[in-house]
Amino acid sequence: EVQLVESGGGLVQPGGSLRLSCAASGFTFSNYAMSWVRQAPGKGLEWVSAISPGRSTYYADSVKGRFTVSKDNAKNTLYLQLSGLKTEDTAMYSCAKGKAASFDRSQYQKRDDNYWGQGTQVTVSS
Repeated sequence: EVQLVESGGGLVQPGGSLRLSCAASGFTFSNYAMSWVRQAPGKGLEWVSAISPGRSTYYADSVKGRFTVSKDNAKNTLYLQLSGLKTEDTAMYSCAKGKAASFDRSQYQKRDDNYWGQGTQVTVSS
């Protein structure tokens, strides 16, 4: 089955940086669009970023210019570089497998435990 395991979260000060990783298995990683989503306590899910098999990238307006999504197909690993962090970036960050090669933001409106990882916590605080 699909397995997605995130790592790299932690506590950072405003303006700091982190790199999140997502180790994928159970499917042909290179053939699917992949996304990062986040959720803060008491708040709804927020789609953050995505990357297609052809390495086209997509970002939510709230993180554009600060976050960078990438992947290494040989390692079956998805990454998210977070820079210029703000307190409002505090959330649990999960990676999620798309249904197809093309990116469709509507697929990430609700959590799907079959295709999403458990997440890694990012806390931005001074």
